Amino acid sequence: MTQPDVTVIIGAYEAMPYLVKCLESVEDQTLDPARIEVIAVDDGSTDGTGEYLETFAERAAMPVTVIRQPNSGGPSGPRNTGLDKARGRYVFFLDADDYFGPEALERMVAMADEQGTDVVLGKVVGVNRTAPKSMWGKNQPRTDVFSSNIKFTLSAQKLFRRELLTRHGMHFDESLKTGEDALFTMEAYLRANGVSVIADHECYYLVGRDDGKHLTKSGSYTLRFDSARALMGLIAEHVPAGPRRDALMIRPLLITLLPQFGPGYLKQSEKVQRHKLELAKPLLDAYWHEGVAARLKVHERLRLQLVAQGRGDLLVDVLEFIRAKKAPEVLLESRGRKAYLTYPHFRDPAAGIPDSCFVPTTRETVTIEGFKPRTAHFPRLRRVARRVLGARRAAA
Repeated sequence: MTQPDVTVIIGAYEAMPYLVKCLESVEDQTLDPARIEVIAVDDGSTDGTGEYLETFAERAAMPVTVIRQPNSGGPSGPRNTGLDKARGRYVFFLDADDYFGPEALERMVAMADEQGTDVVLGKVVGVNRTAPKSMWGKNQPRTDVFSSNIKFTLSAQKLFRRELLTRHGMHFDESLKTGEDALFTMEAYLRANGVSVIADHECYYLVGRDDGKHLTKSGSYTLRFDSARALMGLIAEHVPAGPRRDALMIRPLLITLLPQFGPGYLKQSEKVQRHKLELAKPLLDAYWHEGVAARLKVHERLRLQLVAQGRGDLLVDVLEFIRAKKAPEVLLESRGRKAYLTYPHFRDPAAGIPDSCFVPTTRETVTIEGFKPRTAHFPRLRRVARRVLGARRAAA
């Protein structure tokens, strides 16, 4: 048989009725059906998902393989099963709750072929839920994880060159119950010969289920720490210490770890609060330092600094301040060239929090009246001005 261009891998568990629209979106693709194969894995469903997949396989214009297996407990197992059976030059992991936009596969395959890139991101739109936004500003025919915001979309719903995955033996980590897609996608970004972003066409619709059955919304908080630990370890393994690693560490710190120390922390028992601090300590001991901290907003940096110091008592004060939606006062020093946001425990000798934790980022200083930022260009500009004035005086 001729090799298909793309294998669409659908892992499905209790997916009805969402599966109906999902499969319709596959049938409606403008890519020639002969260039698509579908591998659908029913992960032990009891709601008719498996039977509907088999009915679809009988009518579909493209070849469809349906695999029915006992429930694996997560999305990694079905995806790995499908990946092992795939024959396409590319693979796309389509969740059974979601659906494609028109022309999605045709545009993504064409982009990968034209640019020779190993991963293609098609614009994602949320339906009844939020979707990542910061990476869709413009088309990026060729970029990488260091030069763009793609690190903030690590879901598996991307087009991957299968040769990249097989060359490195890449599979989803079935020991992780959440964040397994982030680990897989980040590794693909780091190993890829270029990444493409299609921002001007809606390629994928991320659906929020009415019944709320999303794995990422369920399970123990310890799963989030497992996910953060795995992703940080992967980044450290592939990227030497320095600014490039720091830029990537922002993702697990900001998206996975920090939410565990948000206002919801105040409602948890002392036992849970203490356990969270214990789980976070080795991660922050290993990866928290000034190069990472300086990239975060003050309230984010301050919370993680307090977690790193093991000061849950001080963290509670900061979280209560944030929950009350209070705005910190601005302190200007050095004739307006230094600014601080005075959250609780600013310059409290007993707290021992460095002033650097309270220094606003460039974006945060935009609204600070009277702030006069230092700029590295000023000395150079002064030297240029002196040369120009000297030349004019000499000419006179």
